[in-house]
Amino acid sequence: MAQKLDPWKSSEISDYSKLFDEFGIQPFEEVLDELPNPHKYMRRGIIFGHRGYDMIADAIHNKKPFVVLDGFMPTGKAHFGHKMVMDQIVWYQKQGGIVVIGMADREAHAVRGMSWEECKQIGVEEYITSLIALGLQPENARIYFQSECQPVKDLAFELGTKVNFSEMAAIYGFSGETHLSHMIAVLTQGADILHSQLPIYEGPIPVVVPVGADQDPHIRLTRDLASKMNLFLIERREDQKTGNSYWSVRGKGAPEDMFKEIDKNIRDGFGAAGVQTKLSKEHIDVFGDISETELSEIVKNVELAGGGYAFVLPASTYHRFMSGLTGGKMSSSIPDSNIALSEEPKAAAKKIMKAKTGGRESADEQRELGGEFDKCSVYELYLFHLVDDDNELIQIQNDCTGGKILCGECKKKAAGKMEIFLADLQQKREEAFEKLPMYGIDYQRNG
Repeated sequence: MAQKLDPWKSSEISDYSKLFDEFGIQPFEEVLDELPNPHKYMRRGIIFGHRGYDMIADAIHNKKPFVVLDGFMPTGKAHFGHKMVMDQIVWYQKQGGIVVIGMADREAHAVRGMSWEECKQIGVEEYITSLIALGLQPENARIYFQSECQPVKDLAFELGTKVNFSEMAAIYGFSGETHLSHMIAVLTQGADILHSQLPIYEGPIPVVVPVGADQDPHIRLTRDLASKMNLFLIERREDQKTGNSYWSVRGKGAPEDMFKEIDKNIRDGFGAAGVQTKLSKEHIDVFGDISETELSEIVKNVELAGGGYAFVLPASTYHRFMSGLTGGKMSSSIPDSNIALSEEPKAAAKKIMKAKTGGRESADEQRELGGEFDKCSVYELYLFHLVDDDNELIQIQNDCTGGKILCGECKKKAAGKMEIFLADLQQKREEAFEKLPMYGIDYQRNG
């Protein structure tokens, strides 16, 4: 049975490998070796898939500009599921990425019925302060609320000309009962992802969006919209008579003078190297030694000069979800299943002590057979958040499977680590809040 990915519900994915065939997601392990300093989520297989990540790996490796973009819907407490994304954003910033973060208040208002005031409060007090506390350098980042960012709203309107209701319904399951603001919120998500490539910001540039697999519908739609907004498509084709391959620049409603300008620039720049062109009304065939990168640069510059967008299709990575502490899915509606980043440390420790583990039915059985760490929500806390050292993580696995440690002792160890982490984080969150005016974030806490 095909899996369903729903961005607004807690999707339960039984087999992540099926996403490769069903949705065209690529295995992340294929690009892992291209990164000089992979994040622990990448090393540990928590980030399992990607779309178009090769250009991001190339940008990191060769210190080229790129953007990391992510958004948070401010509807409740930021928890350790959100921390997974925040950790990746901080890592990308350390790799030289330009950080852009959108607070999805339009989506929260349309989909969850949140007031604008609630969105602002939660966005600042829960998400922005947590990001800074976890290591984000806000002076080198752009943080905005969707409702306050006119370029995002304008671009969302333009994107709306390239998609109809039937396409939205096929991707998201929308029906006649779905209100228009919900659909506008989806287009705003696409504008969030693409707007950094506008000329008023970075211009056409690789963008990566780290998300959970449930957000892939947004990525697929946005990549499709980016392609539709562009005036040209570059394809590799094969001559049926000779079997030789060549490039074909094909237009999508582009004016004829743009084709002539592209043709001229190719001949002027590469004609001496033997590159030849064949110009027609709707495409240019290019023969000879010219790379896709060189050709793309010529096409991009002509499109931008003519008022087009020349979007680079956004890349994405996909991470596995954490299990809830009570078993099953982690859910904001089940407080005991998750730990908030603003949680009181001792309260968090108590949740861990009650958490579901992969222990056996008795202590004697566990000493004999060992525990099952791959079924344990406490081990997932180590794997995702509490242990950075891979060797320490392996030791925890071995102690569990070898029956050297029982669940109670393991829980106490995790609870202790969590208390220390949260106590430090709370202090950093308060420090971050006090410094918000320095970063141009105008906000006054109620009371």
